Amino acid sequence: MAALFRSSESPVTPSVRRIYWLVMSLCLSPALAGCGWQLQGTTKLAPVMATTYVDTKDRFTDFNRALRESLQASGARVVTDEKDATAVVKILKDESGQRVLTVSGRNTPEEYEVFYSIEYSVNGRTEELIAPEKLELTRDYSYDETAVLAKQKEQSILREALARDLAGQVVRRLAAL
Repeated sequence: MAALFRSSESPVTPSVRRIYWLVMSLCLSPALAGCGWQLQGTTKLAPVMATTYVDTKDRFTDFNRALRESLQASGARVVTDEKDATAVVKILKDESGQRVLTVSGRNTPEEYEVFYSIEYSVNGRTEELIAPEKLELTRDYSYDETAVLAKQKEQSILREALARDLAGQVVRRLAAL
């Protein structure tokens, strides 16, 4: 049937083509809805997180930036003064690095593991909302000594992705308050 629509000598008019595509889209819509597919939205935070202060030693880490962006995308107002906040997210540890996973027979690294580790707690105005929790994510990548710059860029991209994933986990945990 699709061959009829591609032929230049096709007797099918443009209005019939539109009807065909309309019927096809109407048939596929319930199938997409039935499989559970939906657009990814933002996480709705608890009311106590409406005005949040992020207490950290280093404001310029990948995780800190990703956390602030995720909080703002979820509707929280991130403030610069702890006195104005209804909740304080305290970043106790924010570390990233890499470890050698495998080495070749010539004793050169062949595979690395990039890790990002955080520890955080959350306090309200009067009580502790989340006791200190540790999270760590890892990803591995192969190393090629002939493409050092490309592999350094890959490591940087992986580290940023790990920071975004950790920030997403923290925000989902905050939404569950």
